[in-house]
Amino acid sequence: MAGSKERVRVAGRELSVTNLDKIIYPETGTTKADVLAYYAAVAHVLIPAAANRPATRKRWVNGVGTHEKPGEVFFQKNLDDSAPGWLPRAAITHKDRTIFYPLVNDPATLTWFGQINSLEVHVPQWRVDSHGNQLNPDRLVLDLDPGEGAGLPECREVALLARDILQDVGLDPVPVTSGSKGIHLYAALDGTQTSDQISAFARELARALEADHPDLAVSDMKKTLRKGKVLVDWSQNNAAKTTIVPYSLRGRPTPMVAAPRTWREVSSPQLKHLDYHEVMRRVRDGKDPFAAVVQASGHPADTHVDIGAANPRLAKYRSMRDPKATPEPFSGAAGSGDAFVIQEHHASRLHYDLRLEHEGVLVSWALPKGIPESGGKNHLAVQTEDHPMDYLTFHGTIPKGEYGAGEMTIWDTGTYELHKWIAGKEVIVTLTGSEGGGLGGIKKKVALIHTGRGQGKDAEGQWLIHLMDREHQGGRRRHAPAAAEPAESAGEPVEEAAKPAERSEPGTAPAVAPSPDEFRPMMATSGDTADLQGSDWQFELKWDGVRAILVADEHKVRIFSRNGNDVTRTYPEVTDRSCWPPQPFVADGEIIAPGPGGRPDFGLLQGRMKLTRPADVARARTAIPIRLVLFDLLYDGGTDLRKLPLRKRRRLLEEFYVPSDCPVDLSMVLEEPVEHILDSAQELGLEGVMAKRTDSRYVSGQRTRTWIKLKIEQTQEVVVGGWRPGKGGREETVGSLLVGIPDGDKLQYVGRVGSGFSARELAELRQDMERLARKTSPFHDVPRPDSADAHWVAPQLVGEVTYSEWTGPGRLRHPRWRGWRLDKDPSEVVREA
Repeated sequence: MAGSKERVRVAGRELSVTNLDKIIYPETGTTKADVLAYYAAVAHVLIPAAANRPATRKRWVNGVGTHEKPGEVFFQKNLDDSAPGWLPRAAITHKDRTIFYPLVNDPATLTWFGQINSLEVHVPQWRVDSHGNQLNPDRLVLDLDPGEGAGLPECREVALLARDILQDVGLDPVPVTSGSKGIHLYAALDGTQTSDQISAFARELARALEADHPDLAVSDMKKTLRKGKVLVDWSQNNAAKTTIVPYSLRGRPTPMVAAPRTWREVSSPQLKHLDYHEVMRRVRDGKDPFAAVVQASGHPADTHVDIGAANPRLAKYRSMRDPKATPEPFSGAAGSGDAFVIQEHHASRLHYDLRLEHEGVLVSWALPKGIPESGGKNHLAVQTEDHPMDYLTFHGTIPKGEYGAGEMTIWDTGTYELHKWIAGKEVIVTLTGSEGGGLGGIKKKVALIHTGRGQGKDAEGQWLIHLMDREHQGGRRRHAPAAAEPAESAGEPVEEAAKPAERSEPGTAPAVAPSPDEFRPMMATSGDTADLQGSDWQFELKWDGVRAILVADEHKVRIFSRNGNDVTRTYPEVTDRSCWPPQPFVADGEIIAPGPGGRPDFGLLQGRMKLTRPADVARARTAIPIRLVLFDLLYDGGTDLRKLPLRKRRRLLEEFYVPSDCPVDLSMVLEEPVEHILDSAQELGLEGVMAKRTDSRYVSGQRTRTWIKLKIEQTQEVVVGGWRPGKGGREETVGSLLVGIPDGDKLQYVGRVGSGFSARELAELRQDMERLARKTSPFHDVPRPDSADAHWVAPQLVGEVTYSEWTGPGRLRHPRWRGWRLDKDPSEVVREA
């Protein structure tokens, strides 16, 4: 690796590695090139120890420093926006946010870690499955950590004592000298017990060691009790804790390694920690003590062994089939890692099964309508159980009475190029089928996107499959779209549409930058399925976020809220000019904050809506990542598209949008009966469905009935006009808000709401109310029981509530707070149907 920059190919991935001569370990002169070479040499033994485990990294951007002056280090969990799309990852939902962790599943990922100076890799004792779900722990770990006055000899002694206890209960531990101070002991588990159960067992084991050897071992973490003793740290079996992965480098002054060892080595009084040169020699000689843990857990030690029926990821597949009753395969060796098959399955209903080779199994989806034929028609996909590798070539008849009974044939098979794989969330691949196969020998780039988890038993399996536009796979369009066709009559007078001569073509004068004042959003009317009779409608999911009008000239992209406020500083991740085609444009969409299961979480989005200071926004981007969902194109390359019917604007939007690593998605058009879509949306916990007439023009700033909101949950926007003091634990803050709907120069009172507020909102609420205080009521009339101790405020703030029904006097029954609508003015609030 001579020189300061190279383009390298690792496991089929191309990466740029820079500053190869940079000193990472000053005391030994170890360079970044040395670090990359080490991880390349041990990848085949490190990856099985880390695979499918969310990885936390410790980074030393400027090197580890020296004993006297250590380098700056920071932990990193969430992946940067700059992380390559192909890098495997898993979305893990914590109490207040969702974090996208990398998975160390291939050598290219290790190389990328080394390139950004992520020297240490830490993982939990549990893995995620192909659906992104957390599994039970498959290994136990004890961290033997010497206190002041103790060292590796004392850790060695405790390790030998702990081994006897573990072997007595049927566990066979493997020691790992940590490369720092102590020793880690790992033992394989069968995955039948939870992290809490394993933690409880490890704690009792630590207490037993302490009771039997009080002068040597301690189970309490207080430093005052650890002097001259070894802490038996059992807590790293907690599901929230991580341990450095075996074979990882350490960020010590010298390049030491968390090195798996044999018990014979541990028994030696000369036991010492190993550096990266020593570990590379051991690996080169075929020594891998940790393979015993990997294999005993039921995971392949590398990608070339026969996983057979032992692979735990096939447990569900095996449980659903009787090998004596069905000709389906039950094993299969892992292949090259990039094979796929699409099978035509004549079961109770004809469907197609798409299977992608991934980590030794075939991750599978059932496609009731197969692969979409265009980017405008998205089909349902249901993720099913992982299948064994031999299913790549399976065809035949599954007997009647067996699971999946019916005739199965191979529709197409071949290889795929992976662009992105987020377990349980999103998969983007380019399929290259066989000559004469069902794909017609044409490469197909498809995205599988999870729709979010709801309450239904099958909600985790609900995905959509989207065909990406092949014309734009090689990069973003570099010219304005083709001329728009004139508007067609659909029972209405034909309006003057954009003419071809009005569009900017390559080589002509640059397109005029659009003015944001001209492009206020078009608004929908609430309704139900009875309102959809007699017209052609397009259906999309209703995205639970805030409206965003994007206005771009050739240099910058700005975002305007529904009420015309510039919110560009609040959402900078979607205003990078390189994320968009170069010509001026105006697009309409919704900004969402994905919550648990990928479902839009309006409450979570509240944490981003008020931020404008760059430092606050930068912190929030990690804690609350957002995405922009595009659903309309209003202006493109010099042409106003609003007079075109929706069907044509949609086609132009699909040509305009190009998938990338930017947090921008295209709202999917759902090709199902609306009743089925509403049922699915309810099961998935989504807000509802948007129905839009395919002949509808875009009418800026107006509410129309050509766009209909079909809501599953009753919601109502309200204006706050007063508040009542709290009682008990809320004595110092607000007990409830008095809310209304504009009616002339005042508000029509619709009730009070006191539930649904977060602790953070309650802390801010009293200050907001006092800032807007006024002496007189802004309502027409408020019942005496509600107004007796009320404080009045200027009617300037808009919020949203859920409710069960409207009562006779025009009050909301059981209202519950959903959040603030900072993107809306009080004058826009109307009573929903």
